[in-house]
Amino acid sequence: MAESAEKRGLLGELSAEFAGTMILILFGCGVVAQVVAAGVGDHDSIAWAWGLGVTFGIYVAARVSGAHINPAVTLSLALFKGFSWHKVAPYVVAQTAGAFVAALLVRWNYTEVLAKADPGHTDKTQIVFSTLPGNGTLPVSQWGALRDQIIGTALLVLVIFAVTDLLNQPPGANLGALIVGLVVVAIGMAWGADAGYAINPARDFGPRLASFITGYGGAWRDQYGGFYFWVPIVGPLVGGPLGAALYRLLVGRHLPTRGKQEPGRIPVTD
Repeated sequence: MAESAEKRGLLGELSAEFAGTMILILFGCGVVAQVVAAGVGDHDSIAWAWGLGVTFGIYVAARVSGAHINPAVTLSLALFKGFSWHKVAPYVVAQTAGAFVAALLVRWNYTEVLAKADPGHTDKTQIVFSTLPGNGTLPVSQWGALRDQIIGTALLVLVIFAVTDLLNQPPGANLGALIVGLVVVAIGMAWGADAGYAINPARDFGPRLASFITGYGGAWRDQYGGFYFWVPIVGPLVGGPLGAALYRLLVGRHLPTRGKQEPGRIPVTD
């Protein structure tokens, strides 16, 4: 009975991760499609919609799964916060599946607009779904993009750890999700040029796969012809734990101790 209840609990958590990541991508890829293919909005529109997508995704999933909605966050929580290792791979699969399904919906909804803007389904609109070095135009190499993804994800996870640490000064009135979303807005505005601030392997790989099976034959490569898909996977998986380690080293270990918080969860404060 206990094992069955545990399995049902895990399925609920995975369902929440799927839903939360799907919400993130529906807003994120949706706004890029609107800006890039339809010419409605600008860079700030993209930054704000991605940030709001993160906020809404967290509000959707947080109570059930902790709303990681990012494999780099899940890995960092397992390494530094005691999140169960046996849940890491299932969480990553659920997050990637949510991103994949959301990207298919965006691809379907914007079929006509994408075809008009880019009949050959090239890099011009591939960027709606997945990232490219220098956003497909600036002279940034794969290694430059990898550096960017490590730094950007380290920044993201460091701040997430600070915002969700009950021993620190976490936002009250259930505002943690909004603050994390604002962090993503800020990263988009300050760290978006070199690699499109994927900072989330599921966010990039799921939509990249969706675009590939719906006509974007070059989805796995960058504008120079090199295989690029690994960069927004490896970079965040390195940068996330790096940011978590920096938070623990510089701040976390100096905080006064109090009751133990539940691993991998966004805290619920009164």
